[in-house]
Amino acid sequence: MASAKQGRGPWKSLFGFRCPHCHEGEFFVDRNPYRLSTIGDVRESCSVCGRSYSKEPGFYYGAMYVAYALGVATFVSVYVAMIVLFPEASTEMYVGVVLAALLLLTPFLFALSKIIWANMFISYKGPAKKGQSGA
Repeated sequence: MASAKQGRGPWKSLFGFRCPHCHEGEFFVDRNPYRLSTIGDVRESCSVCGRSYSKEPGFYYGAMYVAYALGVATFVSVYVAMIVLFPEASTEMYVGVVLAALLLLTPFLFALSKIIWANMFISYKGPAKKGQSGA
């Protein structure tokens, strides 16, 4: 019989900022993406399963493309919402709201892009067992 955790997919890892390998250990040094002193700092490895979070030097440079896509999606979503909800607003209002939304969401989107990138290359192996070491 399959466990309840198997059908969850990467959601626990993505939105809980958890280890992509076991979905249990912390991924970032600080879970708060708005703490600017540790923004985007990824742990070396998982404290639960031991899986290294970096496959090679510069591994997270690819997360820039994910961050760009998330930024564009945010821009389009906020812009369309503004047009639908406030059709009589001025162009300056549209630009101001979109820029404010992007500025406020940038730290979260930056962290989310790194965990998405890691989940693309580090596959889920199930809950960590005592003494298990990920490689």
